[in-house]
Amino acid sequence: MPPKNKKDAPPPKTIVLGRPNSTGLSIGIVGLPNVGKSTFFNVLTKSSVPAENFPFCTIDPSEARINVPDDRFHWLCEHYKPASKVPPFLSITDIAGLVKGASDGEGLGNAFLSHIKGVDAIFHMIRVFPDADITHVEGEIDPVRDLEIIHSELIKKDLEFVTSAMSKIERIARTDKLKKLEYDMFTKIQEHLTEGKQIRCAQWNTKEVELLNTLQLLTAKSAVYLVNMCPEDYIRKKNKWLPKLKAWIDDHTGEALIPVSASFEQEVFDMPEDEKEKFLTEKQAVSVIDKVVVAGYKALGLCHFFTAGADEVKCWTLQVGTKAPQAAGRIHTDFEKGFICAEVMKFSDLKELKSENDVKAAGKYKQNGKDYVVLDGDIIYFKFNAGAGLTGKKK
Repeated sequence: MPPKNKKDAPPPKTIVLGRPNSTGLSIGIVGLPNVGKSTFFNVLTKSSVPAENFPFCTIDPSEARINVPDDRFHWLCEHYKPASKVPPFLSITDIAGLVKGASDGEGLGNAFLSHIKGVDAIFHMIRVFPDADITHVEGEIDPVRDLEIIHSELIKKDLEFVTSAMSKIERIARTDKLKKLEYDMFTKIQEHLTEGKQIRCAQWNTKEVELLNTLQLLTAKSAVYLVNMCPEDYIRKKNKWLPKLKAWIDDHTGEALIPVSASFEQEVFDMPEDEKEKFLTEKQAVSVIDKVVVAGYKALGLCHFFTAGADEVKCWTLQVGTKAPQAAGRIHTDFEKGFICAEVMKFSDLKELKSENDVKAAGKYKQNGKDYVVLDGDIIYFKFNAGAGLTGKKK
């Protein structure tokens, strides 16, 4: 059967919403209590957040920056041997457990929901591992039920926020045309939430997206689903809940599902370096940490370009779709003001041809103007007009 025409493909179940033109984005680990969030966060960040058998052992969200794995960065460092090396990073927040009724203040619900509001995407940690010594707040293990609880609480909180916002403009909307348009958009958002649907799981027009991006609703945040398994199931790559969870996620959001094992990762992390490779080979297993970090980076809609030379190889993080002048502004705001052009070479061309001069000789070193959309992995040298008012040093 011939491949389907892309034009005939169904639209994605989710759209990317959030803070446009912002690079200070973070992703939070969310789930019910005792599902393994802090243990996994410990391994991710090599930090020491307490991971105890208590529903609320993580009260204040713990934050950390984690290097994003990128073989291109390591190759550039080997190639240029720079004095300074700055890799890309992902900001991750460990958020305390969410319980049923959190939207009504149960547990430490309202505080935790505000912590979720403070991040830009979500790692949904879902427990499928059995352990009599680690209590489950809902009793029996049922990850589909747990997902429905979390999604229900997030939707309820969004609905409460939207309803409150509508009440504030309802009277003025009767006489103000612009406020009437805003109120109508709020009504559409409210109806969507009332139907039990998440904000990112709908098609919104440009004006609606602009409004939604100011609201920072909980269900507008992109998600990656992490299924926390016991080491035995993780190694054999099987668990009875995986097909059910995959079906639920595909039906509701269509986002990524990644099987993980926090205890397996912790065990590997604690091993001496010379034992890790032998252990993983014997178990025919691999760590999934890098995959999770990259998935989180993509869920935030982030990519990066490189500046590279003998002094420094640095990754500059920006949102996918950023144009060259705004990318230049990541280095210094005056670079954006005085932008002339972006001289770009592709990493693959430099790796193949070995030097910048050879890339130029092959006609693959390009000058691009203000409408150029920076692509992940571009190596860029910006030209700018110093007369535009360069007021400070390069970041």
